[in-house]
Amino acid sequence: MKAVFLAHTAAPSGAELATLRLVAAMPPGHTAVIYTEDGPMVRRTQQRGIETRLVRNDFDSRAMTIQKAGLRSLLNGCAGLVRLGWALGATVRELEATVVVAGSTKALLMGAVAARRARVPLIWHVHDRISADYFGRWLAPALRLLGWLVARGSIANSRGTLASLYTWRRRALVAYPGVEFDTPEFADLAQGSAAITRAEQRPATETVVTVVGRLAPWKGQDHFLRALADVRILPREVFLVGGTFFDEESYRDELEVHATALDLPVTFTGHVEDPEPYLRHADILVHCSVLPEPFGQVVVEGMRAGCAVIATRPGGPEEIVDPGVNGLLVDAGDRAQLTRALDTLIADQELRAKLAEAARYRARDFDIAESARAVTDFLTLLPGTRWRRG
Repeated sequence: MKAVFLAHTAAPSGAELATLRLVAAMPPGHTAVIYTEDGPMVRRTQQRGIETRLVRNDFDSRAMTIQKAGLRSLLNGCAGLVRLGWALGATVRELEATVVVAGSTKALLMGAVAARRARVPLIWHVHDRISADYFGRWLAPALRLLGWLVARGSIANSRGTLASLYTWRRRALVAYPGVEFDTPEFADLAQGSAAITRAEQRPATETVVTVVGRLAPWKGQDHFLRALADVRILPREVFLVGGTFFDEESYRDELEVHATALDLPVTFTGHVEDPEPYLRHADILVHCSVLPEPFGQVVVEGMRAGCAVIATRPGGPEEIVDPGVNGLLVDAGDRAQLTRALDTLIADQELRAKLAEAARYRARDFDIAESARAVTDFLTLLPGTRWRRG
């Protein structure tokens, strides 16, 4: 089996990082990644020893967004993706692929053409809920139909994401975007111990709260700041960890204005390559998306690092967090609930410690090695796959 993963962007966002972890955990020599633009993910993938190709072109994927493009622009963009897909087909054949895995909706359209030219099956690896919340009322069903027509099957990052697809007479798999445990700091945790090296939970007035994620309106950082302003005991430090992509720089400016106006102890870190040190330093991790999160990788990362977690529902975090056992869940967009959850955890150091310990054990259920085995089996047993000897 030789699976070629297709990415339309090389920016280090959630889907691309999840794909890198997955491919790195799959059997060596049986995978490759093709990027259609240059960027940090190209180097990261190469550094992990993964076969990597960059197919240069003049198509600007960032210009083809739902917010910017009208129908005519979208159609022109789709035509550009089809042309690029034909060129990708030659690279797929050169790599001797037996299956193409498209990691986004744009990659799906490119991959349909590339897989057709290379005469191999196409699988859609879905990292977003294909719903009106994200894509609009007319585009969401069109994408579901496109995926059903051109892909032999789907790999979804959560049960909620899978439920947003058409899967009739198609193979489907839920493979969570797992976290890695094969590093020295997590070796004991992977073997059943929750004793990782980190600071103890701090007293109420000394608490540190962290929010990790791209600074984007649907991620809800403005909602978090307003909820934080109403807490009874203000944390000592608050970190907003994440950068901006896709022309969302103005949103960070708005957040900085809010933090200053509300007199909150907030530090904006910008994009960081590895948020793990911030998670190890934090007492509480807050996931505050105002739309249903497809999965919520940072929730698992925070649990693995030993944070007491607050996350929003509905969405992927409901498949991760058992409320009151290994974290707290609040309704997305409900500022009063978020404030109450923050008040509860900030004031109760013992509860934070209890939730954080349980969270470390829960994180083991999302070992990327398990997802990699499931995906490998799924792709290996795919009907119609063209095999190559050796």
